[in-house]
Amino acid sequence: MRQIILDTETTGLDPRLGHRIIEVAAVEMVNRRLTGNHFHRYLNPEREIDTGAQQVHGIALEFLQDKPKFADVAQELLAFVEGGELVIHNAPFDVGFLDHELALIGLNALGTYCANVVDTLKLAKELHPGQKNNLDALCKRYSVDNSNRTLHGALLDAELLAEVYLAMTRGQESLMIEMAPSVQTAAAEADVAAMPPLRILRASDEELAAHAALLTEIEKASQGACLWNK
Repeated sequence: MRQIILDTETTGLDPRLGHRIIEVAAVEMVNRRLTGNHFHRYLNPEREIDTGAQQVHGIALEFLQDKPKFADVAQELLAFVEGGELVIHNAPFDVGFLDHELALIGLNALGTYCANVVDTLKLAKELHPGQKNNLDALCKRYSVDNSNRTLHGALLDAELLAEVYLAMTRGQESLMIEMAPSVQTAAAEADVAAMPPLRILRASDEELAAHAALLTEIEKASQGACLWNK
């Protein structure tokens, strides 16, 4: 299974108020293993960044002035995530922003390109009701090292979320491991079935007589202790 762990940083909280994405990152995981492939871009939002948002991610508008616009990277991003299952913490927030950006340039919503979306915040609330379930709290709960996370950052947060997600869903991995022997057995049986018939070489009368004579000698030498005669 191919999964894409995705995160964004934005100029504010609501795309309906004209807020835009300023950073997007996604890391690839295949069969619950990180492949090392990732997508990461800073984006020029062509608008001011709310003070509250900048305090969260620390990204200043001056830094983004020479960065590409979302329209410049949209096709590359969609090609990276296409066909995969998205894993996002608080998915409605990021998907809402991405759908808004895609609509601005006349493209279909994100769900058109991806098989499914897993919201790890929803999953965490089901596993740990009544507890803090933000990314920092989950890192602490699952012993994921987030000591480098002094500010939010899309790529770092996506990498941390990948580790948290693996820890949260470890039971699924155990189930896959338990299923593996039966799969291996089926493969082994298929290999045996494909083998040519075995040749049977039967002993001649002379060889049988020689074998019987040898057993008699062994029987005498052991003074009747041979197990095959008991």
